[in-house]
Amino acid sequence: MTLVVINPNSSQTVTDGIDAAVDPLRRFGTQIRCLTLTEGPVGIESQRQADLTIAAMLKLAGLQSDAKGYVIACFGDPGLHALRDQTNLPVVGIQEAAVMTALTLGQKFGVMAIMPASIPRHLRAFGAMGVLNRLAADRALGLSVADLSDRDKSLAAMIAVGKRLRDSDGANVLIMGCAGMAHYRDTLEAEIGLPVVEPCQAAAMMALGHIALGQSHRKGSNDV
Repeated sequence: MTLVVINPNSSQTVTDGIDAAVDPLRRFGTQIRCLTLTEGPVGIESQRQADLTIAAMLKLAGLQSDAKGYVIACFGDPGLHALRDQTNLPVVGIQEAAVMTALTLGQKFGVMAIMPASIPRHLRAFGAMGVLNRLAADRALGLSVADLSDRDKSLAAMIAVGKRLRDSDGANVLIMGCAGMAHYRDTLEAEIGLPVVEPCQAAAMMALGHIALGQSHRKGSNDV
């Protein structure tokens, strides 16, 4: 059995970070394979960029003959419902999973977006989920996906935004709003003193549970 995690951007560095973030979950016995969508942009920072990845992502997912479930590893969940239309297997988006996980860890969640242009698509998703009343704030770091590879710059921005979400906005749990932040979770938790949800970990854990229990969005079926 294999859980297939698809990074819809073309950055192998981001995929490597995702792979490292979900590695502790391999102890449960299901293989986890992290894939890079080579046709995607270097980073997904807008709704347009997210939507343009969907067709290629669906094709890549369809080629994984050993898959028992999928994770879409982009905060914004591009193609989430399209892939659920394509397969009977469990499909989890990292944004949706991160929010649901955060709701179990605190009353108000704060989101660290990468760029201001990312925030409107986040808010549309939170509105569709009916969780806006639990959102403390969604604040941008002002960094591109490529910038996230700079550890010092990224951590400085995340710590500053995280403290603002905690102290000014009243967040008591934080969500990292991009898959490219995966490897900073432990440091950020230590610096901010709040639980931090890394969305790829949250989604992979949820998908593994669905696989183990034979659950899917299509009841009674676990085949492609």
